[in-house]
Amino acid sequence: MILNGISIRALLCATLVMFGQTVHAATYPDKPIRLIVGFAPGGPNDIVARIVGQKMSESFNVPVIVDNRPGANSMIGMQLGAKAPPDGYTITMISASAATNPSVYTDVPFDLMKDFSPVTVVASSAFIVVVNPSLPTKSIKDLIAVAKQKPGQLNFASSGAGGTLHLAAELFNSLAHVTMNHVPYKGGAPALNDVIAGNVELMFSPITIAMPQVTSGRLRALAVTSAKRLEAMPDMPTIAEAGLPGYEATGWYGVVAPAGTTRPVVATLNQEIVKTLGRPEVRQQFVKMDLEPVGNLPEQMRKYLQEELVKWAKVVRDAKLTRGKVS
Repeated sequence: MILNGISIRALLCATLVMFGQTVHAATYPDKPIRLIVGFAPGGPNDIVARIVGQKMSESFNVPVIVDNRPGANSMIGMQLGAKAPPDGYTITMISASAATNPSVYTDVPFDLMKDFSPVTVVASSAFIVVVNPSLPTKSIKDLIAVAKQKPGQLNFASSGAGGTLHLAAELFNSLAHVTMNHVPYKGGAPALNDVIAGNVELMFSPITIAMPQVTSGRLRALAVTSAKRLEAMPDMPTIAEAGLPGYEATGWYGVVAPAGTTRPVVATLNQEIVKTLGRPEVRQQFVKMDLEPVGNLPEQMRKYLQEELVKWAKVVRDAKLTRGKVS
């Protein structure tokens, strides 16, 4: 039978689907949740996931199990998360590499915008520009001036080609219209050690490993890479306000679910994570890690991911970086 162009069978099916979604949302979660992390235990991604997962577990009264699946710059874990059932019981902690990988590699096995449902950005982390004290620069304006006076003669270290620290410096090159040479290392610690030794002039570094060297006088800090000053370092200017308007480059951590996860389930996850980020003890833990809690809406995260993809694709093109396969 046809009713206003719609068959009773189709209407009944649609009603049953909506009823099923409502029941699922009302009882969710009623079993353990798996939180995939595409990096090894002990790193910042893993620590953030465990802090958030523990509080979610206490509130939901079901275990939130962190499942580390390292490899391919987080893509092994993300691919696993993308293929999981869209029922809210498998979610994935992603990081800034999720937005840079598509521009750096040719074989990303999923589409960030099509294969995931954004839940929320959990936290962001600025980097800090540090130079060897022998370099005659005490500000970002000084650094830009020296780089223009000596095109191609300044070298910056990073923890690896195509990583967020490398691309943060390439964004600086692009916006400041300067040419500084990239020297990649196998990790942030050896890169920073060579800046301390004077073998490389500067680095866009994680704050945690750089600040003890700044405090000791082995390195000079010029600015942070975030859009606004950090709560933990109110006297340190941002690159944007110190001489390069519009500059922003941060690491970040977020939670996504598989595409097709229902809106009520995504909303439940979002509300719980945002509530977790508002807890004083969680905020204190994040500040100690030089992280700024975020906790935005799914729609806001989607917009942010789109902007990050476009932004870093342009940086890679401007820097003429060669795209390759994941090793």
